[in-house]
Parts: sequence; C-alpha cells; structure tokens
Amino acid sequence: MNAPLKHASGYWGTKTDFASLMAHIETIGPILDRNSEANEKLGRLNEETFEALKPIRMSHIFAGEDIGGAQLSPTQGLQLIEAITYHSGAAGWVSMVHAGIGAMSAAFLPDTAISRLYDGKTDNRFSGQGTPTGMLKKVDGGYRLNGKWSYASGIYHATYTHTAALLDDGNGQPAKDEKGDVIVLCAHAPVEEHELLGNWNVLGLHATGSIDYAANDVFIPDDMVFPILTAEPQRMQEFFSLGVVGLAAIGHSGWAIGAARRMLDEAAKYAKTKTGRAGLLGESDKFWYDFGRAEARVRAARAFLFEVWRDVESSIEAGNRMTTRQISLVHLAKSEVHEAGVDACHFVYRSLGGASLRYGVMQRIYREMLTAANHFTINPNIVGAAGRELAGLWSDRTWQFYDLIEKK
Repeated sequence: MNAPLKHASGYWGTKTDFASLMAHIETIGPILDRNSEANEKLGRLNEETFEALKPIRMSHIFAGEDIGGAQLSPTQGLQLIEAITYHSGAAGWVSMVHAGIGAMSAAFLPDTAISRLYDGKTDNRFSGQGTPTGMLKKVDGGYRLNGKWSYASGIYHATYTHTAALLDDGNGQPAKDEKGDVIVLCAHAPVEEHELLGNWNVLGLHATGSIDYAANDVFIPDDMVFPILTAEPQRMQEFFSLGVVGLAAIGHSGWAIGAARRMLDEAAKYAKTKTGRAGLLGESDKFWYDFGRAEARVRAARAFLFEVWRDVESSIEAGNRMTTRQISLVHLAKSEVHEAGVDACHFVYRSLGGASLRYGVMQRIYREMLTAANHFTINPNIVGAAGRELAGLWSDRTWQFYDLIEKK
C-alpha cells in the first residue's frame, strides 16, 4: 500500500493519534479479509468484522473535537478509507458511508440535536439516503416522515437514519421556497423506528447491506432536520463549507483508490507464480506493459486526488470557504480514481483468466468496482459540468448538490 502522508495544522484535531488508527487497520486487516466471503453470503458485515472496525469510530472522524469527534483532515480521512477498503471493499464502503453521513450530521444540525447525538455516551452511527423519495409533513414540534428509500448502505450497523424528503406544502404537494425551488429536508430518527425492507440482490458490494427502508408516520423533532440543498455549516464553517457533496466525495474517492490498489497487488502476486498459466503470464512482455500502464494511471489518479485535497486543506487552514473551482476539481478527481480503477480491474479480469473468473479476491473487487462506478456521485454529467466550469464556459455558476446552477 501507499505510505501514509504526514499532515500537521492547527485547524485539525490533536487528541486522536492518526498513526494509531492506521496501525489498527493493519492489525485488523486479516480479520476483514477472512470474513469477506461470509459477509457476502450474509448480505451485511458480520459481528466479527464490525467489532474490529468499531474502535476507529468512523462516524466521528470528521466531527469536531468539541463534540467528541477526531476532527481529522480530508487527506487523513482518505487514507483511512483507502486502508480499510484495501482489505475489504464492503467494510470500506460501510466505513465511508458512516464517515460521510456522520460528518454531515455534525456539520449541519443545530446545537440542540448535536447535544443528543454526540453526547459522549453513545457512538451514534448514521446511514440513509439523500434522494428525496418521501415527504415530511409539518406538525406541532416537528414533522411526520413517510416514504420509502433505497441504498441505505451500512444501516444494519447504524443507530440513526439520515433521510432526504420533500417538505409537504399542506396539500400533499412539494413546498417551494421564495426562489421557487422545492424544499428538501434531511431528517434524522432512530433506525428502529423504520421498517427495513431488504431488496439488495446486486452484482457487487452485497455485504454492505444497502437495503431499502421505509418510514410510516415517523415523528421527527424540529431540530433533527436540515435543508440538504442549501445547508449552512453550524460549526467548523471552513471545512464543512464542502457541503454534503464534498463530504461524500472524500469517502467515495478513498474507497476507489483502496480497491484499485488491492486489485493490482493481487494481479502482481499471481503473475509472479512460476508454474501453470501464471508462469506463462509472468513471461509475457505484453502483460507487464499493460500492468505498468495500469499502475501508472492508478498512481497518477491518486496523486491528482491528494493534490486537489491538499489544496482544499490549505484553503480551510487559511480560514476560507470552498470555491466553485475547488469543488469542480474534487468532482474530477473523484471521477478519475474510479475510471482508473475500473480500467485496472478490466485489465486484471481479462488478463488472468480463470484466476479472476472464479470466486476470490480479484473477482470480488472486480464486481465491487463496477458497482461503485455506477453510483450516482460518479455521474458523467457531473464531470461534464466541471469541465465546462474549468474551461470558463460556466464560470458564473455555483454548485448546488450535484448540479452546477446559475446564480440567482
């Protein structure tokens, strides 16, 4: 694996020993590895796997130290997720979801909610869906949540849901703000108040348990919602000005580089075997040329990713909020680590024949990478919008969620 990057700044937390977190991941790596097949069959992380991950407290890695978090930097978060994913794609995915949504909750909920969710007694973990396929209706003291959502990765190991829903205008229609935009709120409620529906029969990442779930008249207190499209950070304004989309990008990007690195390492280990097909492969100039090209692209994508995030960190440390250009580059780097990973996985799968066809680490990573690359956050339209902004065509626009919109 790549060596951890050194990082120091007065902005980030000092109470958590980052090197110890990375060392813990190396220690539990064999546990994550050996449970991967069992987890796929189970459709979620089993108890041994999640107990091994718990000490890292992924839902708290980006939360401020003043509310019990580790207050890690983005590049530290990237390295943690990369390292976990190297040993288990499913464990890495659940970890990145808990980290991203935990950061969003810590960033945008009001102090009264934070005092309950980050009370120092329970390490709450968050899972849910940011697409508003349900509705919230205003009632005394809060809202009533109804609807059904998909792709709740990590919900089996979460304590609270994080659910986007349209605000009901009182007549069963979506309410709109003064600009004419629909109002989308993100609601939080205990997981046990929802119905877990299953429905996760997929190509890859089966062990993430990214199931459907539903809410039937679940009460949401007033202070347990925030406007997901326009949320203003309530604390650590510089870092959390990344918004929901920027925070999610850290997790998805870290996952992709961890999976790609493991795939290439597995291919190299196999090709160095001296007998059978592997021995023939190891003597092939074409294989090693293609392997070198795949290595170069994956490493270049990782370097670009960390270049972008180090620039983001420098801005945060200087007391600045994120710019439109920085968010565009975050999207491009996130896309490129996935594209480089997909191409590397295609190369390994096509080159190694039965070794990658049959069930094993390489087959599993191949399926997981193709699944990850289909995620909405890697949508080609996002990259196209970022390209237009970088070229100066849309220089007068601003990012809102995953759209680069005209300023109103």
